[in-house]
Amino acid sequence: MPRFIHLHTHSHYSLLAALPKIPDLIEATKADGAKSLALTDNGNLYGAIEFYKDCKKAGIKPIIGVDFYVAARARQDKQSGIDSRRTRLILLAKNLTGYKNLIQLVTKSFLEGFYYKPRIDRELIEKYHHGLIAISSAFTGDLTLALQGNDIAKACEIANWYKTIFGSDYYLEITHHPDIDGHNTLMERTREVAQKNAVPLVASGNVYYIKPEDKPAQQTLMLVNSSGDDKISDDDVADFSFISNETAQNYFRDNPVAIANTEKIANECNLELTLGKWIFPKYTVTPGKGYDEELREIVFAGFPKRKMEKTGEALERVEYELKTIKNKGYAPYFLIVSDLMSYAHEHGILTTIRGSVAGSL
Repeated sequence: MPRFIHLHTHSHYSLLAALPKIPDLIEATKADGAKSLALTDNGNLYGAIEFYKDCKKAGIKPIIGVDFYVAARARQDKQSGIDSRRTRLILLAKNLTGYKNLIQLVTKSFLEGFYYKPRIDRELIEKYHHGLIAISSAFTGDLTLALQGNDIAKACEIANWYKTIFGSDYYLEITHHPDIDGHNTLMERTREVAQKNAVPLVASGNVYYIKPEDKPAQQTLMLVNSSGDDKISDDDVADFSFISNETAQNYFRDNPVAIANTEKIANECNLELTLGKWIFPKYTVTPGKGYDEELREIVFAGFPKRKMEKTGEALERVEYELKTIKNKGYAPYFLIVSDLMSYAHEHGILTTIRGSVAGSL
């Protein structure tokens, strides 16, 4: 029997929205006997590397994703009362290409699309979709909003657009929340759209805290993120805790394929990151020279530039520093920073230094 894999989980890096620290999520996954886990924080990748490393140590396959905010129109549109509305889309990295595209999307969502939240749009999704699996959110996806208005035709149009972009890597999320008014009807409509458009369903828990009893703490956190006029409702009994495989099998017993698809997606996500290795921007050295030789020339050119005498003490100190830089493999870093500083000085841009710079020849 296929087991349930959590593909929609939030850590405390979903700022003022979720409680779990990454070790808590991993511990819950191991306790449940799962071998894979996704992290999909709200609009960011803050926890991605910590999550990747900790999962590897624990023998859990890390699946890195983002629960993106999607602009109602284009990401450049920022009109009050219109563009403060947004929908959600979960994207998971299948491989290194997908991870790099997540980075592109997050970066552009902050630098180009930020309006209350960092937002992407259809243009970015179309450009950076390679290597990604897309899951339409069961709560606030654009397809979901159409279904809440019972606009099946609009929902089918949306589903077909995503299917055109992602092909078989596009899924509709279903969740189990009979305690939320209208949710069962919404899920029925979601299944209808999935069937009409041949889009697979995937079961989800949408985790914001580990245990059901953690809910009041998460609600308090949400209030900190509110306008101050909100209150905790006694009617809010929806559970967004970390459900077990056994619970998921019971919740989705009428949709076993949706559970099987969690395992299918997990098997398709095989991201491998190279960590612990310096990765510098490309710096073009003088032909025939290496990074260390180039740096040495720049350093020694500083003696006449600063009208400094080449005393034995100064030369000994310079050689010691250059040797240390060479042994650490830092020469490319020094050359890149030198290039940036030179550009700034040539264009009248003020610069400053760290204290360690002032103490170095």
